[in-house]
Amino acid sequence: MIELHFVPTPNGNKASIMLEEVGLPYEIKLYDLTGDEHLQPAFRKINPNARLPAIVDHDPADGGAPFAVMETGAILEYLAEKSGKLLPTDMRRRSLARQWLAWQISGFGPYHGQAHHFIRYAPEGQDYGIKRYRAEAERLLYVLNRRLGEAEYLAEDYSIADIATWPWVRATRAIEMPLDPFPNIQRWFAAIAERPAVVRGTSVTNTANLSSLRPVLSPEQWSNLFGDKLHATARADG
Repeated sequence: MIELHFVPTPNGNKASIMLEEVGLPYEIKLYDLTGDEHLQPAFRKINPNARLPAIVDHDPADGGAPFAVMETGAILEYLAEKSGKLLPTDMRRRSLARQWLAWQISGFGPYHGQAHHFIRYAPEGQDYGIKRYRAEAERLLYVLNRRLGEAEYLAEDYSIADIATWPWVRATRAIEMPLDPFPNIQRWFAAIAERPAVVRGTSVTNTANLSSLRPVLSPEQWSNLFGDKLHATARADG
């Protein structure tokens, strides 16, 4: 059994989609995105970075104690290796999957995440941040569109690279970034959206407030997500 520590964000959906795709049994431990449960010592034993998602494998391949995995790229590779699925065996395609996964976790996801922060959460008047990250998010969409004009999927076969990237493309609607200029992305996005495992893996949704363009957060919620309590957690001994 895999225990999925989860919030329904683009990063969370990477793990939930992957678990549905590979067919490993799992159970969801759902967190409140604006709460502080993930900042407590119990969760930091699973993920020292105090970020969601994370998984705990209660039946690891070595037969030992339960094994925790943090960071979405590592989670996807771990589940691919455990299941023998969605990481190509062909040397070139396997490398392509890892290259595009690295591209997503180092660039596409972080830049789109910063675009979301400045557009949706930052105080009004943060024009530089909005322009900077929106422009970079758009640039990376052009990179993705060009690749998907060369191949049906990022590594030619559907793989962990697509699973990592698709939820962040889905999230472009939350920052009102249309996909009209990107026909190859639209084709790829629609095909993946129809996969039964993707439908199941995205069935848990956020509250209406967190799904809005400008979520309204209390001071405590802001502290848990972006502020003092989040940073204090990194300094804590426990």
